[in-house]
Amino acid sequence: MTSIEYSFQEFVDAIHTARSDDDFARTATRVSQRLGFRWFAYIRTVEKAPKLISSYPKSWTNRYFELRYDQLDPVVRRARLENDLFGWGSGASTPSNSRAQRKFFDEATTFGIESGITVPIRGGFGRMAAFTFATDDRAMRTERLMAKSKDVVQLIGLYFHTHLAARSAAESDQLDADDVLTQRERQCLAWASRGKTVSDTAILVAIAPRTVVFHLENARRKIGAASITQCVAEALRRRLLP
Repeated sequence: MTSIEYSFQEFVDAIHTARSDDDFARTATRVSQRLGFRWFAYIRTVEKAPKLISSYPKSWTNRYFELRYDQLDPVVRRARLENDLFGWGSGASTPSNSRAQRKFFDEATTFGIESGITVPIRGGFGRMAAFTFATDDRAMRTERLMAKSKDVVQLIGLYFHTHLAARSAAESDQLDADDVLTQRERQCLAWASRGKTVSDTAILVAIAPRTVVFHLENARRKIGAASITQCVAEALRRRLLP
């Protein structure tokens, strides 16, 4: 298994246990960094205002929405029109970009945002979403990653969107249950439910065995179980695990 394949598998495992926006953000941040990027950003059109989950600097995202840059952003505009993932960069402005759009790219670079890869995601009734990996490294060749791992990058964006949408749909029914366990606790319990040992889980989740034990014991205590086996059974009964 290559490092990219391993990173993708860890992402898939983690995204199945994500319940909150913070869980989704942590999961996407980990995979973006493992692929060599600094940030990720997910934006989706909703009824009242665009929904954004990202690891971009807060100073940039606050300014982005204060100035309504979502209406101007050339990357978002392109994502509305295209179906295939694409690369972009601050130095890739074309004559077709307006002066305001070129200024937008220039301003983004002051926050370190130089280039990236975006996965457009088509929604029903004119809605759209976009998942982006971005970097502050001018030397990074995003086209190489697209050529080498296009399918993986595309799947990461689609998995993120699909699982987030499913969680949002069930959020009202599961809100109380979701607050019981952390993402790592659910992840360790999920592997325990599949018969994995502490050592197996440590390798699969990429954490130390003692950390696995820590998360399992925390979960057992929160649920009020006498053993990890009972904890797993109760978590499954309450639909806290994927």
